[in-house]
Amino acid sequence: MASKKEYTPKIAMSIHAHPDDQEFSIGGTLAKWAQAGCSVITVVITSGDSGSNDVTKDGSYKQELAALREKEQLAANAVLGVAETVYLRYPDGELEPSIALRKELTRVIRKYKPDVVVTGNPEAWFYGKEYVNHPDHRAAAQAACEAVFPSAGTRLIFTDLLTAGYEPHNVKRLYVHGSDKPDTWVDISKTIETKIKALQQHVSQVPVDEVGKWMKSWAKDSGKKKKMKYAETYKVMILQEEKEDK
Repeated sequence: MASKKEYTPKIAMSIHAHPDDQEFSIGGTLAKWAQAGCSVITVVITSGDSGSNDVTKDGSYKQELAALREKEQLAANAVLGVAETVYLRYPDGELEPSIALRKELTRVIRKYKPDVVVTGNPEAWFYGKEYVNHPDHRAAAQAACEAVFPSAGTRLIFTDLLTAGYEPHNVKRLYVHGSDKPDTWVDISKTIETKIKALQQHVSQVPVDEVGKWMKSWAKDSGKKKKMKYAETYKVMILQEEKEDK
């Protein structure tokens, strides 16, 4: 029996809190989709302007760091094949799943009309015994999920967006990474090196010579259940059936 063809959207939108979040989590998937002709839009909610513990720096460094991290994100996106990058420039470390943020994400979704939105798990607090999920990650994921549904497709939510010309748009699928009960595996064996190269563009944040080992280890663990060499996993909500899926 032939295996089911892996889904590839025509337009995909990645929504995350910080520069480098998508490279750590979904870079292999985005590269794979981009190589297959998908138009990928990256939305970065903060510019990562709190991402330094250098004792020689103070608050005056935040603007410089934000500019640096945005530049690194553009370099990473060029590696992945991302078509467009959107910066919302909220304060790093202070993100909340506010109505204002949800509205802004709703506007962006209505503008670009993605088939798929990919974001993190808003319910994830702890990973193993060593990592407490950043509150910005959870806030970004919650706002993104709520923008996907119900806000993006509901005509009378945020009616000023209607007045501004942003008509409702129904996202077909929501991909949530970081779930402890995934139901979808994307084989990234052919794009793992692209993912690593993209992550290595974030030189202000990662040990460039080490991240390849981390990514391959994580992706190998993710792929074991489905006998894939390297994989990224998701909980996928199918919000609108498509003819090609039948």
